[in-house]
Amino acid sequence: MEPPVNSIKLSQTAKDQLVKLKRSTKIDRWNVLCRWAFFRSLAEAAPPSLVPLPADSNLEMSWQVFGGELSDISILALRQRCHQDGLALTPEILAQQFRLHLHRGIGYLAGDPSLRKIEDLTALAIAKIL
Repeated sequence: MEPPVNSIKLSQTAKDQLVKLKRSTKIDRWNVLCRWAFFRSLAEAAPPSLVPLPADSNLEMSWQVFGGELSDISILALRQRCHQDGLALTPEILAQQFRLHLHRGIGYLAGDPSLRKIEDLTALAIAKIL
């Protein structure tokens, strides 16, 4: 399945937020935190705001690293969300929406005062499911 982007470069703000999340959750892999953030954003009812997102940090990963074994599921979830939001499924829109969801999700996780350890992430996921 074709990924929305081949390479993911984050903003400096997102990188700083991920550093904070790494410290609090003890999850040492950027890609794992980014997956949590991406799916956290997808769980929100409202679409992400169309804001400019600079790629001004030195944090970069390939889609394969980001997606791992969840690569195809991530692509399908993004496509479903774009369809649900009434957006065209063009490569440009998919890439844009992926970046918006990823950055929004990182902001949500970093701004959540109840997120202090890895167990809090799993509790958040369970609460969103139920």
